[in-house]
Amino acid sequence: MANKAELNRRVERVGIGVSPGVVTGPVFLLTTDGDRYVERSISEAEVPREVARFEDALIATRRQLHEVQRQVGEAIGRENASIFDAHLLVVDDRSLVDEVVRGLSSYKKNVETVLHIVSERYVQALLRVEDDYLRERAADIRDVTRRIMRNLSGVSSSALATLSQPCVLVAKDLPPSEAATIDKTKVLAFATDVGSPTSHTAIMARALNIPAIVGLHDISVRVSRGDPVLIDGGKGVLIVHPSEDDLESYGKVEASRRSLQSSLDELRDEPAETLDGYHVHLSSNIELPTDVDQVVASGASGIGLYRTEYLFLSRKELPSEDEQAAVYEQVARRMAPAHVIIRTLDLGGDKFLSLVKMPQEMNPFMGWRAIRFCLAQPEIFKTQLRAVLRASHLGNLKLMYPMISSLDEVLKANLLLDECKDELRAQNIPFDEEMDVGIMIEIPSAALTAHLLAPHVDFFSLGTNDLVQYTLAVDRVNERIAYLYQPTHPAIVRLIKNAIDVGHQHGIWTGACGEMAGNPLMVPLLIGLGVDEISVSASVVPLVKRVIRRLRYSEAEQLADTVLALESAHEITEKCRELVQRLTPELLELLA
Repeated sequence: MANKAELNRRVERVGIGVSPGVVTGPVFLLTTDGDRYVERSISEAEVPREVARFEDALIATRRQLHEVQRQVGEAIGRENASIFDAHLLVVDDRSLVDEVVRGLSSYKKNVETVLHIVSERYVQALLRVEDDYLRERAADIRDVTRRIMRNLSGVSSSALATLSQPCVLVAKDLPPSEAATIDKTKVLAFATDVGSPTSHTAIMARALNIPAIVGLHDISVRVSRGDPVLIDGGKGVLIVHPSEDDLESYGKVEASRRSLQSSLDELRDEPAETLDGYHVHLSSNIELPTDVDQVVASGASGIGLYRTEYLFLSRKELPSEDEQAAVYEQVARRMAPAHVIIRTLDLGGDKFLSLVKMPQEMNPFMGWRAIRFCLAQPEIFKTQLRAVLRASHLGNLKLMYPMISSLDEVLKANLLLDECKDELRAQNIPFDEEMDVGIMIEIPSAALTAHLLAPHVDFFSLGTNDLVQYTLAVDRVNERIAYLYQPTHPAIVRLIKNAIDVGHQHGIWTGACGEMAGNPLMVPLLIGLGVDEISVSASVVPLVKRVIRRLRYSEAEQLADTVLALESAHEITEKCRELVQRLTPELLELLA
């Protein structure tokens, strides 16, 4: 039998911090009772009764989700409540519902068993997809299924309703519909075995401002109810039975975080300008129109990347030209006079199977996608181009083609764009005749032939994620070779430098987006290499602005000159770190 010392042994685990903050409290273990059911056989005569039970449970689930959505909308805004649209789509998905009903007769099992079989089939199919957005929809299906199961069993509420004292919630998984109804006076923070920074649960944690860690693997079976734990939601650290030194150390971290956050908030209306007067256009990336509010609140001066493919996902039909034009115009009006760069569809492979018959590919990310797909499907592409042109009459839209690998692709895309302009002119539909058109430099061939591409476009945008991935032949989600994913590899630095220099020689500007642009350590290097615009997620804008405003452009230029003479990614990273350490050591400490 374990002695008291063993039971109180300090244990530290590191997961993925998805919502910052340091808190301590006793563990409350949340079990997923909705996953438990008794399998039993039924006769054909019992099928109608099981169908009726299923329909009643669907009605109850739909009613509950609408109520959750209403409560969330009132508490933290409609944009956060909109994530439950995906849950309601699952409840109303006729293909899933009909498959369960048919399964009752074919399996001759009770509805709980059939629902589990059918929903897991959907879940596993989504989990095999390489796209993060679609993989996260698997969690939505499981969340809705768990709620339907609970309604089938007659259980109307979760264990969270019984909380009486403040605690740290620990669970294998925390469905977003559970996270959305958390009482912040009772739940100080939460930690889960599974999850990712892009999950709806993570989004809810940030919206509620509750410290949270996901991806802790087996924490739910490593702690007991009542265990004292410390959570650092920024660094992703969870400590069971923290020591006095832990409490003191992390207490200082939290005080520093709050002080830094307060100072960052004060930068909202300040320009992204270096100490010696060099202005950097600091923009933000968005996926949905509802993201614009966060962009405005962050202090960004525009939208440098609008990923339009998310308008096409989770739909049964393609969005019409009118619908697209209305959405693009909505974003443009909200951001005016700041510019909005609309990236044309980066769809294909595993992102488009439900709408268009796509070939099975061994490596869809190097396959029939993005500009390749669009040029092969001109009607889909032209519908989007016309929609963008129609919205461009406001004067602040720019257009950008993704995944360009050759001049031929640029010429073909521009030809289709010219056709769309002629069609709109013939219909007397106004648009911006001078709308800028750019390309993403994310394939090495584009970076190396930038001099051929520049005369035919108005700007470049460095897609650093794919540029690193394709240049170094590294799948960045493959854990075995993740160490080879090096944004500061000398080859990457030289490709970036070449693209920027060529752009400037041809009188066009170059922006940068992706993880490299959003890493405060890399910002001085990008500026020193000559980047004109940096576009990052809204949450990172204040951090990047802090670095820019502490920096001298002359220091950035000197860093770039030094880095171009170095031979390894490690040396380059350390030079970047040394500069940021000197500029803003408190920021570097929190990023550690």
